[in-house]
Amino acid sequence: MGLRKFKLLNQFICLIAMSNALQGAYALERVDNFMLLDHMGDAHELYYHRNASAIVIMVQGNGCPIVRNAIGEFKDLRDKYADQGAQFFMVNSNLQDHRTTIREEAEKYGIDIPILDDETQLVGESLGLIRTAEVLVIDPKNWSVAYRGPINDRQSYERQKATASEHFASLAIDSVIAGEKIETPTRETMGCLINFAERSKDHSKISYSETIAPMLQEKCVTCHTDGGLGPWAMDDYSTVRGWAPMIREVVRTKRMPPWHADPHIGVWKDDKSLSTEQTKTLVHWIEAGAPRGSGPDPLADTKVIPLDWPLGQPDLVLELPEYNIPPSGVVDYQYPSLPNPMDAGVWVKAATVVPGDREVVHHILAGSIDAETVAAGGNSGVFDNYLIGYAPGQESNEMPSDTGVYIAPGGEFTFQIHYTPNGKSATDVSKIGLYFHRNKPQNFYRQDVVMDYSIEIPAHEPRHQELAYFEFTEDAVLHDLVPHSHYRGVASKFEILHKDGKRETILSVPNYDFNWQRTYEFVEPLEVAAGSKLIHTTWYDNSANNPGNPDPTRTVPWGQQSWDEMLYGAFSFTYVNETTEEPIHDKALTRTVQMVGILDKDLDGKVSWKELPKRYKKMLVQGFKMVDRDNDGGLNIEEMHALLHANGRRARRSDADLGR
Repeated sequence: MGLRKFKLLNQFICLIAMSNALQGAYALERVDNFMLLDHMGDAHELYYHRNASAIVIMVQGNGCPIVRNAIGEFKDLRDKYADQGAQFFMVNSNLQDHRTTIREEAEKYGIDIPILDDETQLVGESLGLIRTAEVLVIDPKNWSVAYRGPINDRQSYERQKATASEHFASLAIDSVIAGEKIETPTRETMGCLINFAERSKDHSKISYSETIAPMLQEKCVTCHTDGGLGPWAMDDYSTVRGWAPMIREVVRTKRMPPWHADPHIGVWKDDKSLSTEQTKTLVHWIEAGAPRGSGPDPLADTKVIPLDWPLGQPDLVLELPEYNIPPSGVVDYQYPSLPNPMDAGVWVKAATVVPGDREVVHHILAGSIDAETVAAGGNSGVFDNYLIGYAPGQESNEMPSDTGVYIAPGGEFTFQIHYTPNGKSATDVSKIGLYFHRNKPQNFYRQDVVMDYSIEIPAHEPRHQELAYFEFTEDAVLHDLVPHSHYRGVASKFEILHKDGKRETILSVPNYDFNWQRTYEFVEPLEVAAGSKLIHTTWYDNSANNPGNPDPTRTVPWGQQSWDEMLYGAFSFTYVNETTEEPIHDKALTRTVQMVGILDKDLDGKVSWKELPKRYKKMLVQGFKMVDRDNDGGLNIEEMHALLHANGRRARRSDADLGR
């Protein structure tokens, strides 16, 4: 063989080797973690499914005929591997499609697989998507794309066969599950082109000085400052650049900023979330190398100096007991209390929290319980009078104009405190400042709770639902909502069931995080008519896939500590027709309303015989129809209230007879 032929042959062999290497690298490229909401508003994190045998994603797009014709085959594929631990999703990265239209497409074509709404297009960009109908088979053992291409060979443009002769995706899934090599990891897909508008842009032109730094100041610096809760301070460009890859990760997985409300539902004060455009801009800037560009560095010129009392000197300062925080580990929620030092009633119009050590105080909830509550058994974790929920950036709570919270003499101030160890021992002595009205305000500012203390979360259950409701007996105005659960809580929702039967979601928290207890305050308070029900639903993940689950083998009851659970949805409100001169709030009736909302599982406004607890069935075995005055087969709020009132009188007489 001549030297020239030898060189040509050698180059040809090198090209083949390079081609194979590139093909292998493409197939084995690691998929970065992400979290997306689907067409129903539920959250899905890719790496949550680390124990799946395979993860299969089809690229969906509204109106694409090839996708529509492949839906049945993709569902069949899902069903085929249902018992083998494979997880199936669709993803929509189309510019022109939105959650509402995707949901309509899903309903029209019977899609019962979650369609992940990639509204920023960041996930589609990173996956290298080009056309819809492509199927990606991901291997969770190394997070590589083991296969990408069509589901089978049945369809081509404007042509389709009756049946497929080659089942590419199925063979790829079999190979991933068996741990075998896929002979052809990539195939050309026929589908509709996706317009990734940002791919052609030069993201190195994004201005750090004029765009990125101001965004970080607005959304992040409250925590990420010297002495703040954030683990590092965003105090100049070089620091941000060093942390840029980590910023990209926590933004893609929605861990940061710590704001978990669905952006498509409701408008909230102090919203710390990034908009779709802000998210795209920040991630694209990082992916372009986080260029400095020209202009001043706003972060270097910003020093956050928190004021102890931004509303002025309080009328009363409560100093919480000293608490020592260890350098690492988990600190259970603390529930200290202080006796009410005032010998006269006061009207609170505002409150401010000053954390003793901002680096470890994650959040504080503060309120009071009345003397009767203390006498009945003390602090149960539920406030009689809610005052403030502190988190970084939410240091003060000012009640609506001319309203207030009345604190009677006696009783106790009670608190819930969450500490987060940060690598060194710390001592915290936090303070609460209260501001009083000089004169009685026009109306009461009230808070109550939708709760169910009878909940049980089954062992190993990945998506257990509990709900209860609170029916308003008077016209009211809602001011804020607070979803609360513990380590197993993963999603939460508040809805209004109107008297006409319409059910309206007013807050959805699809990726609830126990570490962040947020108060969601309406920009425009919500009017609620008498007879409407405020429904609170929480979903719990008691499986081993939940990284925060203390024990997936345990059936979990209600309890204050974080290893137990709560269905607890707090809300602040004012009654439209109430004044401080003419109160209409009935505490005993409110407890009845809560009980009906716990027991009435079918939401029909009454507690049927089947829904009654055993203790009431024993008491009413002969007299249910007598208590059911309107003979509709259930006890409404009025009938249940009469029953509880009569039962209370009998209990008091029995106690008196026994000398107790």
